[in-house]
Amino acid sequence: MTKTIVVKIGTSSLTQPETGQLALSTIATLAETLCHLRRQGHRVILVSSGAVGVGCARLGLTERPKAIALKQAVAAVGQGRLIRIYDDLFTTLQQAIAQVLLTRSDLVQRSRYLNVYNTFQELLGLGVIPIVNENDTVAIDELKFGDNDTLSALVASLVKADWLFLLTDVDRLYSADPRSVPDARPIALVSSIKELAQLQIQTGSQGSRWGTGGMVTKISAARIAIAAGVRTVITQGRFPRNIEKIIQGELIGTHFEPQPEPTSARKRWIAYGLVPAGKLYLDEGAIAAISLAGKSLLAAGIKLVEGEFDTQDAVQLCDTNGNEIARGLVNYNSNELQKIRGCHSREISTILGYAGAETVIHRDNLVLT
Repeated sequence: MTKTIVVKIGTSSLTQPETGQLALSTIATLAETLCHLRRQGHRVILVSSGAVGVGCARLGLTERPKAIALKQAVAAVGQGRLIRIYDDLFTTLQQAIAQVLLTRSDLVQRSRYLNVYNTFQELLGLGVIPIVNENDTVAIDELKFGDNDTLSALVASLVKADWLFLLTDVDRLYSADPRSVPDARPIALVSSIKELAQLQIQTGSQGSRWGTGGMVTKISAARIAIAAGVRTVITQGRFPRNIEKIIQGELIGTHFEPQPEPTSARKRWIAYGLVPAGKLYLDEGAIAAISLAGKSLLAAGIKLVEGEFDTQDAVQLCDTNGNEIARGLVNYNSNELQKIRGCHSREISTILGYAGAETVIHRDNLVLT
């Protein structure tokens, strides 16, 4: 049976940790594995990090640059080299590839989001393996994915993938960093969002010397993917052939079970495609109403408004401790909400001087995160 498979490989797996030079044997094995999956009839997308790391090695830099402009210049150098190597390997294996460079703004605007979806569908229909990376050369900080773990999860959600593989420099998820805590407990299966929330608190965020991700970003990515119904696996990047073994049923790595009832595509776009422009801090009654009863958010439940935003912008909904509960599209801008927060809906027209929406965020535009 044909499956749609998204594979993300990190800089730590693509490069030698000491020098930042490409680990060519790993890349070649990965290419062979993906081609074999294609010959079995599966639809395959590769999300590949490494442009900045490869650019650093190409230019003789000894550490990853911190200045945005320099990082973007280095990424421009590295991306060309990286895609050249992929093209040489896949051409030898008689497999067509395509380079797809994305920024967050490609997913923020609904029409562009749908256009990206259509492009992937056409490429996969042609039997092509798209190779995806963030367009580091032009992305600005406010519209960056931040790491390719998040990007891969958003791509997997977008194309309604069956599998997302996050290839990294450890064999699976552990209760603590096994490199510094020898008795860290391996985790084979995560079966719910609630377990994910606990893991996020326990796990460190440190990435490799050449990469931007750590286990926290992978757990965040898994949260996005399983909400979309995508089974997600964290496994060792040095052994790409494990991907086939896992698909065939071997319990290698850490598996995250998908939610039995995936969130709709539009709500996934609201939750993860958009960049929140502000925060609303809610009282316990409002949190219970939206999280347990599935109701809309009313002005009466808002205790504090943070940030500047317009009508129909995305905002985060948080408890009083700042923990995110949900996201949604607001019916009022931040100035209006400052005036009506904590007030009953029937008072809104008197306070603002004009009739407004009864709800601050309608339940159709609200998604729990």
